[in-house]
Amino acid sequence: MPFTESFQQFLQELSSKVEVAQHAGMSRQDLAAGATHIGEWLSQHYDPQNHEQRLLKEMWEVSDDREKEAIGSIMVKLAERRAR
Repeated sequence: MPFTESFQQFLQELSSKVEVAQHAGMSRQDLAAGATHIGEWLSQHYDPQNHEQRLLKEMWEVSDDREKEAIGSIMVKLAERRAR
């Protein structure tokens, strides 16, 4: 997924990828797990380009594993809501 400077563009791109994954049969739980893995990678390798991304990175850095799973799940829910 290309990273964009606009958080709204990021959510739109995420929404499109979630929709494709759901049509391929992935469950919300699998999507949330994938989002958690991606979040971990991003926190280690990606420099935030805007305030929203900086906030997400800072939240990620102070979260335990359970909280990171919750953030991943919330991102999937945001993407699903945007797809409607």
